[in-house]
Amino acid sequence: MEHVESLTKYVTHFVDQLVFSGIEHVVISPGSRSTPLAMTLAEHSEMNHWVHLDERSAAFFALGIAKEQHKPVALVCTSGTAAANYYPAIVEAYYSRVPLLVLTADRPHELRDTGAPQAIDQTDMFGSYVRWYQDLAVPGEGLHMYARRQAARAVEEAVGNHPGPVHLNLPFREPLIPDFSLNGLWREGVKPIPRAFSGKPGLQEEVLEELFQRLNRYERGVIVVGPQADEELAPYVTTLAARLGVPILADPLSQLRAGAHDKSNIIENYDALLKSERIQGLIEPDYILRFGAMPVSKAYLKWVKKIKTHADHFIVDTYKSYREPAGITAQFIWSDPAILCSRLSSFFKEGSYETDWLELWHKLNSTAKNQMLSEPEDQMNEGHAVVYLSEALPDNSNLFVGNSMPIRDVDSFFMSTPKSVKVLANRGANGIDGVLSAALGSSVSGRRTTLLLGDLSFYHDFNGMLIAKHKGLPLTIVVINNNGGGIFSYLPQVNHPDHFEELFGTPLDLDFSKIVEMYGGVHRKAENWGEYKNALAESYGSEGLFVVEVITNREDHVAFHKAKWQSIEESITTWSEDEC
Repeated sequence: MEHVESLTKYVTHFVDQLVFSGIEHVVISPGSRSTPLAMTLAEHSEMNHWVHLDERSAAFFALGIAKEQHKPVALVCTSGTAAANYYPAIVEAYYSRVPLLVLTADRPHELRDTGAPQAIDQTDMFGSYVRWYQDLAVPGEGLHMYARRQAARAVEEAVGNHPGPVHLNLPFREPLIPDFSLNGLWREGVKPIPRAFSGKPGLQEEVLEELFQRLNRYERGVIVVGPQADEELAPYVTTLAARLGVPILADPLSQLRAGAHDKSNIIENYDALLKSERIQGLIEPDYILRFGAMPVSKAYLKWVKKIKTHADHFIVDTYKSYREPAGITAQFIWSDPAILCSRLSSFFKEGSYETDWLELWHKLNSTAKNQMLSEPEDQMNEGHAVVYLSEALPDNSNLFVGNSMPIRDVDSFFMSTPKSVKVLANRGANGIDGVLSAALGSSVSGRRTTLLLGDLSFYHDFNGMLIAKHKGLPLTIVVINNNGGGIFSYLPQVNHPDHFEELFGTPLDLDFSKIVEMYGGVHRKAENWGEYKNALAESYGSEGLFVVEVITNREDHVAFHKAKWQSIEESITTWSEDEC
């Protein structure tokens, strides 16, 4: 069998199996050695292919698609350092449990370690950050079913017991051009490999009974829902909270603050409340039942460490893992969260259990909310930028949030809403790289997407906007421009002015309008609240890329937040002393 025929059968059966196994999108970065894969993926009628020139941005773009759609996405690049540019997104995918199928083309084995051009050691190059790795055989006669088996297993490994990235390294010999006119390609003459059956993990009845008994003996419980992606969890966990008569501390990435489900037990302002030691004294719980990862709130983390010996801690996770950075003694429960909530709720009386404990939390949350949402001064600030953004967000849309200060401001100022808003972020590794590209990936589904991020994060990934220009992807970007790294103003480094600005403040002093114009987008600069609201309204009436630049003062940021926290503490201290 000639080389071209064996190559063509190998790659067509490999790609067809990917499609059969559920891969719908592939992000391709151009290159020579990846030609067989790129052309075959583009040839398959059921595969959506996206061409992205920058491999680092391409990987985050694929991450965004997979994160928003909860489906595996493939990545393809050529040999050499192209694959190395995938590394940051693969690390993020690993920690945030997002399925990616990383396909790196390579030189054949005889050209490795010989000084051949564009030939680096790609074997197992992503190490422990992928769930599974294989260095595949070079295409040869009769290996098309081998290629199918590898493709099928790669998808299963990516979406299986513990979702995440997998890496297949595919060596190809020249010539690299497949011939799609040959017979025996795609699904012709073969039976595709079926998907494996799998189920969601649950607990035995006696274990549920024991958990019920432990929770039922206490009155002052708290449910915490940290960052998690299951949009079906909300009605189950809110039902459980109602029957227990306990509050739910809902992280902005919990998927609980927005939607049509019951929010009567939702507490959005716990971060601000827990900033105060006086308030902490009012709300020490008997137990904490946590779903999802550790919340964004640093105040919550400190609080948990403080009460670790006074409360029972239960951590629910779908997969066997130990996501507990507070160093507390915790009871891990490895079970599907929605199934656990549903079955555990059946042990309690139906309806909503009203308690003095729950009433206290409601009053605290209401007081905090009134202070956080109080009318802003004329000067622009990050907090009310989030408030007005949440009011303007379209129903059935995505809000993608950058790391550093934006996610913390969303935690503080994004309140409960009946609108369907999916809140996303790259909180696996918490980096500022690739956020713009990930947000663009999340817009592929057709849901209107808004990205909120800082000026440094915007600068870090602005070349990701090229695919928005080429594909006409609709994205509203709100850039909080305080000319530098605002989060460092909360850290001890700020007390060292001789080095602070150069090493940590890092002002950019850039005119972003020129960058946005280069990528065919619309740019609006907002220097007052009227301009900001008008720009948001204009963006949601437009198609394509629209950037709203909000000008704030980094030096005022800390004082603004501290004033809010102080006003909350004073208000609550006043009425709590009056009641006593």
